[in-house]
Parts: sequence; structure tokens; C-alpha cells
Amino acid sequence: MQNRGRRGFTLIELLVVMAIVALLISIAAPRYFVHLDRAREAALAETLAVTRDAIDKFRGDTGRYPQDLDELVDRRYLRAAPMDPLTDRRDGWLLVAPPGGAGVWDLHSSAPGTARDGRPFGEL
Repeated sequence: MQNRGRRGFTLIELLVVMAIVALLISIAAPRYFVHLDRAREAALAETLAVTRDAIDKFRGDTGRYPQDLDELVDRRYLRAAPMDPLTDRRDGWLLVAPPGGAGVWDLHSSAPGTARDGRPFGEL
């Protein structure tokens, strides 16, 4: 007795479908990861701009630079300590003191590697 009434996929059909899915994933995955890197760089640039603006406003209001980033949060210049989107840490910033003074004049990411323009992340 033959099983003509049974329906299902053959092994060849399943392999062809899996090969097509694998091909599509191999095309899409690299573009996805490049897009993630671009988004992290854009988020870093925005975080640096907002934090530097808060430092400048603090300096304008008080006549001195903040001692640390937590002072900006305590005085409500920032809602929370900034998160480095490349390292996913709030305490990994490289803080720069003002020339001849104390406090936080600038900050940079401590992430290893370089941005798309070739500069190290610590110089952005």
C-alpha cells in the first residue's frame, strides 16, 4: 500500500528553503551590525554634546566647573549621570580638568577603537 495521501516536505525542499534563509541572513546581518555601530556613535556624539552643554551652563551659573558628573545631577543640570553608549557604563568616562584648575572641563569616552572618521573614541 502506497502513502499517496500523506503530505509533507521532502528533505530536498527543506534544504533549499534553509539555504535561501541562510543566504538572506548572510546579506542582512553585516548591514545590521554596521547600522548598530553608527547608531552608537551618533548616541555618543549626542551624549557628549548634552553633557558638555550642561558643564558650560554650570560654569556660567556658578563661576566654577563641577567637581564631578554627579554634581551636575545633584544640581539638576542633568537628570542622570550620562551613559557611555559604547561601553554601557556610567563611570567609564575620561574626565578632563580645566587648564590650571580643578573640576570637570570636558569628558571623552573610554571605549577602545576608532570612529568612522578614524579618530579614537577618546578624542571625540
